[in-house]
Amino acid sequence: MMLSTFSAFLEQNNLLALFLTIALGYLLGAVNIRGFSLGAGAVLFVGLAVGAFAPASTPPSLMGQLGLLLFLYGVGIAYGAQFFRGLTSKSGLKANLAALVGLLVATVVMLAAVQWMPGVGLHEALGAFSGAGTSTAALQAALVVAENKAPATGYSVAYPFGVAVPILMLGLYHAWRKPAIDRGGKAVITTHEVEVHAEDMLGLTLAEASAKIPRRVSIAALRRNHKTVAARPEEVLQEGDVLMLTGVDSKTLDEVADQFGITQHNRIAGARGDLDYIRLFVSNPKIANRRLADVQQEIPAQWEARILHLRRNDADMTPKPDRILEFGDRVGILAPRRHIQALKALFGDSVRSTGELNFIGIGLGAALGMAVGSIPLRLPLLGTFSLGFAGLLLVALFLGWRRRSGKIQWVMPVSANNVLRNFGLTLFLAQVGMSSGHTFVNTVTQSGLTYILLAVAIVAAMVLITMLVSMWLFKIPFDLAAGIVSGVTGNPAILAFSSRTTQTDKPDIGYAMIFPSMTVLKILIVQVIGALGWGG
Repeated sequence: MMLSTFSAFLEQNNLLALFLTIALGYLLGAVNIRGFSLGAGAVLFVGLAVGAFAPASTPPSLMGQLGLLLFLYGVGIAYGAQFFRGLTSKSGLKANLAALVGLLVATVVMLAAVQWMPGVGLHEALGAFSGAGTSTAALQAALVVAENKAPATGYSVAYPFGVAVPILMLGLYHAWRKPAIDRGGKAVITTHEVEVHAEDMLGLTLAEASAKIPRRVSIAALRRNHKTVAARPEEVLQEGDVLMLTGVDSKTLDEVADQFGITQHNRIAGARGDLDYIRLFVSNPKIANRRLADVQQEIPAQWEARILHLRRNDADMTPKPDRILEFGDRVGILAPRRHIQALKALFGDSVRSTGELNFIGIGLGAALGMAVGSIPLRLPLLGTFSLGFAGLLLVALFLGWRRRSGKIQWVMPVSANNVLRNFGLTLFLAQVGMSSGHTFVNTVTQSGLTYILLAVAIVAAMVLITMLVSMWLFKIPFDLAAGIVSGVTGNPAILAFSSRTTQTDKPDIGYAMIFPSMTVLKILIVQVIGALGWGG
């Protein structure tokens, strides 16, 4: 009685049921068993349970579509540059080839099941293939080919396993093998002071002296006659000058210091009367998305300010001249105190603005992506299909690579992008799980283990072969390989789990390189097999 009452209560309060699913999902996802946890992927499984318990509590499908839109758009904007580099780089080509091999082997498994597995028809198998690859676009293609609802049966059973099996396989491999993962972000900008006495350095300009030392070390400031000034390229080195060197490698700094003369301590850093060191947030749109060298040139020469340090997210980065500044970056600047307020105005220095979204860019970009995804594409003998959300992702990747068009800003602050993606992912998983729960239970009850075994076989082959080719043949590190697996299997929950497990951005990069091309290939595979009737 109490259960039926609670079920009716949830069905009368869809939003309450949705957010209860999200809360319980994240509670379950936080459970860690010997290094294995479901993370955001648990929201899907809780959604299945809630959907089976209270079928009418499911929120409108538009809400799930909105969540998927936000997630994919955020991924595309964040990793557009990496995607296009992946199309031409050796690592990107290897990643796409590994995913292609895994997808083709999964296709062979599906065709073999149609041929030899009792009770499995071609149309149901195409639906299972779409569900195992968590591709709604491929399911739509299968429905068009079949001209009936048979593919939906295979899809509804296969979809949860298309999410669960990759998460379990990646999690078990990580817990079992404990692969070494380079999490980066370990570089820390350090400084070194040296008094100039080396004869081969005396009489050189700072520009000439800089050419004699490694590029990853820079001369930041000069102290002469008890006065500290910013390093100017035309300044000529004299006996007894004290230089401040900056870099991320202490050993290299020691070697460079030996080239100049005698190491000193705190001669410049302790003299705060002339110059001071400050860290500023990049929040001015006129500064963000520009090369560091261009920003340095925009600082008036009379300010004597020098950018020494760049920090993005939680990682220190070498301030290379061609590095592009982003919203939310923190720059370390050495400058006279009298110019600090002017520098703050130039860079913005607002933490609040780094979390704001440009809704003009988001609105136009998402609308353009959905428009491209809805364009009907016609292939000889195969009929018409559209890219759907894969088109949205392709457009977002392009815009993320372009960064801005005139006055329209496409890129977003990192923190704002993370919030947008995570919120979208959570909405998508909750809505899909709740809407699939009742159908999932009914189909499993009626069809037994047939489609479960088929789904597990397809997705396990896809994951296993992709991992083997990536890590064993191409020697791709586990965190990037996890992103490749996430891309070929296609579901954002797998990507979220991979990112949480590895704690690097490599899964996102691998996903962005793989997901668009594999989504298109899944559509084509369904179209070709359905049109030609292979296995039927």
